[in-house]
Amino acid sequence: AELGPGVRPVPRLAPATPAMSPQRFADKVVLVTGAAGGLGTALCHVFAAQGARIAAMDRDRERLEALVTSLPTGALAIAGDLTDPALCEDALRQTVARFGALDVLVNNAGISHRSLLADTDPAVIRRVMEVNFFGTLQMTHAALPHLVDTRGVVAAISSVAGFAPLLGRTGYSASKHALHGFFDTLRTEVEDQGVGVTLICPSFIATGIGGAALGGQGGSAAAARITAGGESRPEDIARRIVEAIAHRRSLLLPDRTSRLAWWVRKFAPGFYAGTMKRRVRAEFQIR
Repeated sequence: AELGPGVRPVPRLAPATPAMSPQRFADKVVLVTGAAGGLGTALCHVFAAQGARIAAMDRDRERLEALVTSLPTGALAIAGDLTDPALCEDALRQTVARFGALDVLVNNAGISHRSLLADTDPAVIRRVMEVNFFGTLQMTHAALPHLVDTRGVVAAISSVAGFAPLLGRTGYSASKHALHGFFDTLRTEVEDQGVGVTLICPSFIATGIGGAALGGQGGSAAAARITAGGESRPEDIARRIVEAIAHRRSLLLPDRTSRLAWWVRKFAPGFYAGTMKRRVRAEFQIR
């Protein structure tokens, strides 16, 4: 992954390998979007190890089938593009038909782009918003009645770019900022019904999303990605996410870079922007 009212103070540092009950999610039903990607796959395995029954959704049918065969017997594969509203509704119907309920929805699917706005076709930003925001909106809307029934949790993978600027990712950052407004407000609507809402804001994860980013005209981004910090292992971030969902935390900053970015952006926004630009501008050959 490439960060309002209602958000609690920044959570304390999560341990590198959170200690969790072996079966904390025993018989709980968890639906993960973008399940065939690096973080999505790691999330499915961590939830399954905690006893959850998994519904895995992704548009890459081949990788999805490989994932499901690696999970405990009974996992459900749902192939398709979550930008299709009918598919989102069908994904929930399939999940509830197979398992009888839904306890956790993890909105993990997303895409990025790498291009300065001046060099970007607005259609590219529309595509990023369609996947990252509107796809998440549609899945959450379809899942909400089931989560109310189970007093479950909806989680969304945001980013440092959801609360801070990231040069060359105007559309990506906009989509992640939109998730914060959406989910922080949704929390106020559903918390009295027992539904938890968790936002997760990692910095850079070694998932390959950067390599799959769109370029300014919609093809693959040509420039080499330059990270503003080290890359975390998907398995480590997945364990911290599952722990945060178990504790119904409203916000998770799962790595050192994301926590540092939160505080520097909050108290020294000019310094943050200047530091970020110095580290990232070479990616776009800006002097």
